[in-house]
Amino acid sequence: MATALIVVDVQVDFCEGGSLGVDGGSAVAANVARLLESDHGYSALVATRDHHIDPGDHFSDHPDFIDSWPPHCVVGTPGQQFQSALGGSRFDAVFDKGSYRAAYSGFEGTIGGGDDGVTLARWLRDHDIDRVDVCGIATDYCVRATALDAAHEGFSTRVLGPLTAAVHPDAVPAVIQEFAGAGIQWQA
Repeated sequence: MATALIVVDVQVDFCEGGSLGVDGGSAVAANVARLLESDHGYSALVATRDHHIDPGDHFSDHPDFIDSWPPHCVVGTPGQQFQSALGGSRFDAVFDKGSYRAAYSGFEGTIGGGDDGVTLARWLRDHDIDRVDVCGIATDYCVRATALDAAHEGFSTRVLGPLTAAVHPDAVPAVIQEFAGAGIQWQA
């Protein structure tokens, strides 16, 4: 089995100090960077990235932090970049998502962020990947959506729990149950 690591949205705006900082985001970035620098054994390393230009009602001046959020990861801003710990990391492909609408799953992204780009599912299949490990930010949103879509697309899926950080940590047990119901392994 060929396995890819999918690093989800480890961006400046999702780490402490960012416009939508998640507690533990910087630690996730540092730990993912250490993994990438090790003899990890992955066949491919890919990343997803929020890539907002005008995502409509995904942004709000009065966000509910469930469906609407303060502006974040706006293309051309420092907040859209990968967190500095990942600055030297080399990904085989980066999938941008959410240019003009909300997008939580990396499987909604494409290389270059356009509607006509290569999708994550296609890229993984073209590279003979049949298993994925998912990590990143946030456990209860984009990591969750990416893992569920990976399983739905037929990839054997595992989430690396210690390499994630949640917006709402109290939601993580329910997310883990949802993963189990979808056949997704949670590595604690």
